Amino acid sequence: MIAAYGVSNLLQSIAVNREQTADNLHPSLLAKLATQPVYLLGLLCQIAGFVLAFLAREDLPLFLVQACMTAGLGVTAILGVFVLKWRLPSAEVALLGLLGVGLVGLVVSAKPAPSKEIGWVGIALLVLAFAGIAVAGVFATRLSGVRASITLGCLAGLNFGAAALASRPLANVSQPVTFLTDPLLYLLIVHSLSGSLLLAIAMQRGSTMAAIAGMDAAAAVPAAALGLLFLGDQIVPGLEWLAAAGFCATLVAVLALTRYSEPQPTAVVRQEQVAAELSS
Repeated sequence: MIAAYGVSNLLQSIAVNREQTADNLHPSLLAKLATQPVYLLGLLCQIAGFVLAFLAREDLPLFLVQACMTAGLGVTAILGVFVLKWRLPSAEVALLGLLGVGLVGLVVSAKPAPSKEIGWVGIALLVLAFAGIAVAGVFATRLSGVRASITLGCLAGLNFGAAALASRPLANVSQPVTFLTDPLLYLLIVHSLSGSLLLAIAMQRGSTMAAIAGMDAAAAVPAAALGLLFLGDQIVPGLEWLAAAGFCATLVAVLALTRYSEPQPTAVVRQEQVAAELSS
């Protein structure tokens, strides 16, 4: 999942910056992006990561799965070095090490367990969350620059976090008919589509990695907290400190890496070459 999201981040950031900047939330941007082989390849990677994350949520707590999703940025940074010739000084290599240590701490401290039922109250709150994010997104599209990237990225992250909350109990549904008629499935779909649209717009507005940083923080922190409070996510007894330290280390490393994962001027030509090769 981490590898899939890392490749997806890289390919989609290349694709969205080749399109004219969108000035509203109209889904026509996604239709335009769908004509680009680079974006479609990134989308396939995102879908693969999404499916793997969904399967992981059947037993694993959200604080682990969501942190692993954010760790895809580390893969993006490494690929940027080898594919797009980004420069990654020693300080940023240390951040990648911190990211790895944080993930190990989370894996050790996470206790697998099935999710609790979310109930109709939870479903209603997810519907209200979708409406609230959509309204906020309309106003956020009026912003520009890095501020727009961060704001829209955060809104996309809230969508993806809501999708994670919906998928945790849904992953424990075993009967196909029950699965297909569960309202959580359709909340998962609409939140994911809304998040993809908001993230695409955020990537265009000023800073791709600022958008991803906002998305990662908003997708990880609320979902992790709500999973522990309401969905029955569990920590190995006595290792609560390790879970907290691992989660914080992972998030800090990801947010710090966004500064250095921004495509650099000397790599712009290489980025276009990679996009052309993938398109052909």
